[in-house]
Amino acid sequence: PDDHWSHSQSPSILESENSLDLLDIMGNLSYDDSNVTSLDYNAAPCHNQYCPLFQRVAPTFLAVTCAAATLGTGALLVALAKRPHAWGWPQSRALVAQLAVGMGLFAALLPPVAVGIRQGWWLGTGLCRLTYLLWHWSLFTQGLLVGSSSCSTAWCRWDPRSRRLAVAVWVGALLLATPAALASGTVAAPETSCIRRSVDILSPAYLLHLALCLCLFLLLPVVLLAATLAMPRLRVGWEAGVGVSWLFFGLWVPYGVGLAVDFLLHTQLLQPTCGTFEHFDYVLGLSEGLGVLHCCLGPAALLAAQLC
Repeated sequence: PDDHWSHSQSPSILESENSLDLLDIMGNLSYDDSNVTSLDYNAAPCHNQYCPLFQRVAPTFLAVTCAAATLGTGALLVALAKRPHAWGWPQSRALVAQLAVGMGLFAALLPPVAVGIRQGWWLGTGLCRLTYLLWHWSLFTQGLLVGSSSCSTAWCRWDPRSRRLAVAVWVGALLLATPAALASGTVAAPETSCIRRSVDILSPAYLLHLALCLCLFLLLPVVLLAATLAMPRLRVGWEAGVGVSWLFFGLWVPYGVGLAVDFLLHTQLLQPTCGTFEHFDYVLGLSEGLGVLHCCLGPAALLAAQLC
């Protein structure tokens, strides 16, 4: 095995062939402690216990989230059909319907991911990449929909202009999600795992994917917030309830920060300590788990806004 960090600057951790590479659904630096050989660093060996906990907790969490998301999205679609005139800009019917489809697509991917974590991924590399393609397609679509509704009145009505915008959003989001598929893949551990990054941290595919995620989760909400505060006409949308759809950004911003820190740690631009190695996986996993909740909290928030 290769030394993960240098002896002189940080704890020396030896990574075994059976360790996971922190890119299951909720982590990017995970190691199975039973398969890790750790050396003393100032008489304090480093042990990362994230993998066993993740494999126990994640499937149940994803199953419960999927069930709640299915009920919430179903109720939202019923409300859209039964009360078509109750939706006004910026929570327009066309916008909410597309957000519901995006959240529904995301939720539909949770069961195979949960089964893959529990029993090992047996669907092959192709379906692993397709899963992450659709996963990120739904995320980019929702982000672009929320962003466009925050600075434009295009969703006021369903006309040729809004239809062209919808096509551009969905096709553009699919293109933006493509690097996620190229960077993902399967690894052979005690059980085959479908991971988010099966390439080197500095590979073009992953660097492009990381840059796009940071633009969606961090840069886009900051730019939209600054524009809204600087331009009074955009604040009308906030007063009308567009802030409800910003729940998406609020839930995913912590994960965007986590991805940035993870990259800095992998490239040693930040020097990790023993405590970082032992605890960062948990922070990143919790932040992604928080983001996953958007698919069940989003429909509830949109329904609440419509009823109010």
